[in-house]
Order: sequence, then C-alpha cells, then structure tokens
Amino acid sequence: MKSTLRRHRFTALASVALPLLLGACHKGSEQPAPAAVALTELMAVDTPPPGYPEELACDNIGGQVLLALSVGADGKVASANVLRSSGIAPLDKAALEGVRNWTFKPATRGGVAQSSKLQVPVNFRPPAVRPQSCFALDEQRRRAGGK
Repeated sequence: MKSTLRRHRFTALASVALPLLLGACHKGSEQPAPAAVALTELMAVDTPPPGYPEELACDNIGGQVLLALSVGADGKVASANVLRSSGIAPLDKAALEGVRNWTFKPATRGGVAQSSKLQVPVNFRPPAVRPQSCFALDEQRRRAGGK
C-alpha cells in the first residue's frame, strides 16, 4: 500500500514538474526570429545579341552555344566559358566575345551587391532574307576559286 501511494505521489509530482521544467528549458533557448534579409535577383541591363559571323549567315549556318557566366558585384561579366558548343568554332567564339561587354544590375543581399553565376543560351539563326553583303562575299569566293 505504501509503495502504491509513493508511486501515485511520484506520478502526480512528475506530471506537474516535468512540464514546468521542460517549459523553462524551452523558454531559455528561444531566440528571436532572424530579421528577413532583403534579396534582389541579377537583372540584365545591356545584353545585345553577339555579332553573327557574316560568312556563316551567308551560308545559312546557325546553332546554339550554352555559356556559363560569372557576373561580378560591379555588374560586369567577370568570366565566360562554353558549357555546350554549337559544334561550329566561329559561332562559339562570337558568343564568347559578344557577352564580354554585357552589363547587369547585380544581385543584392541585405543591400550589398553580390557576384552571381548563370547559364545563357546564345542562338544564332540565319536571317530569313539573305543579306545584300552576301552577294559580294559570293563574288570574292568565286574570284578566289578562279585564280
């Protein structure tokens, strides 16, 4: 009988004390939620299409180059690398040269400009109407082949 009474007292004490102890531990470890950090995304400012190699445009040759760009906190392209080639070296070269002068509004975190990385597909599609300059190129090629 005595042991049953002790067990009931212990259970009653534990049922009151345990929540109080756990509550005290929990309250002491609570930290205020961190303040939200304002973020902005990288945004293109001046990204003109790269120059299309004239000979390839005249020959109706196109393709896509996938580039990896690193943009510095100043918004300028810090580096550019070919991730996937078009298979046509002059197109790859034109894409790399063309993006070097692109400018961006840099991403920010808490109001501080951050560097960013992104992937950019550069498409070269032959013009629907053959440029007038192609006829002069055809003539140069014809003369070079005839000599």
